[in-house]
Amino acid sequence: MKSNWSLLILILCFSTGFAQNTKYTSEEKNITSLVDGTLLIPETTNDIPLVIIIQDSGPVDRDGNQNMQKNNCLRFLAEGLIDRGIANFRYDKRIVKLLKKGALKEEDIFFDQFIQDAINIIDYFKNDERFSKIYVIGHGQGSLVGMIAAQGRADGFISIAGAGQEIDDVIVDQLALQAPGLKDNARTAFDDMRVNGFTVNYSPGLASIFRPSLQNFLSDWMQYDPQEEIKKLDMPVMIVNGTKDIQVNLGEPEKLKKARPDAEYVIIENMNHILKEILGDSMENSKSYNEYNRPVIPILFEKIADFILE
Repeated sequence: MKSNWSLLILILCFSTGFAQNTKYTSEEKNITSLVDGTLLIPETTNDIPLVIIIQDSGPVDRDGNQNMQKNNCLRFLAEGLIDRGIANFRYDKRIVKLLKKGALKEEDIFFDQFIQDAINIIDYFKNDERFSKIYVIGHGQGSLVGMIAAQGRADGFISIAGAGQEIDDVIVDQLALQAPGLKDNARTAFDDMRVNGFTVNYSPGLASIFRPSLQNFLSDWMQYDPQEEIKKLDMPVMIVNGTKDIQVNLGEPEKLKKARPDAEYVIIENMNHILKEILGDSMENSKSYNEYNRPVIPILFEKIADFILE
């Protein structure tokens, strides 16, 4: 019986699969007590680059999914990269594991914890001799997390749908478009947070943003300016955004490009925030967030592969 259990554990932790054209192995990795993920490795000979995929905001798992949103964007991204001979590691955010344990306390979550998790992952794989280079892909919120964690550690960095401003400025700009009557109050509340570390000066309409349990996290996040952080990367950089992104407008990657003029700059026609091709209207765009089988737009794989393998 003991040997049977050992065999079962081995099967669960190490398996072999096929992408469209590439045979690969899959390994389950435990990086820390709060960070688990999946490593895909192509069965090629030598000189295999590794990409670490860092996810967007919210309780996002390794596949790019969260509660009420199953679109598998990061799983499809990983599979597209493995098909092009690029190993990759994607992981569950620490808050996913805390939620599963019933142990999540929002007031105890800080932005710096996400950065440290990413640093731990990079350091873990730097000791793995199977990989020739390490690249970091940051998606959405993960763009800022990744560009900070990659500094002095990785060989290249790719921002996908990352903000080009500090998070308070991003939110104020979004409110100016979606709820202009709340914009000035939000600006005042964020200014209070910058001075005092917290705020009580916000309208009930902004309670979901400024709830007390979230203020530690926001105050921590606000300390980082993406335009300053991207300048610190001593490595090749690529900045990617899509024309159908309804969460991050094209002004954000333009700010990153201005801060980092030597970066490769890629705007993908009809790609939305979750990396899917949208040929229709805003309703199609919104529906795609919960379409588990809609593929990632193929040109994204080509652009990333060209950047990494050139």
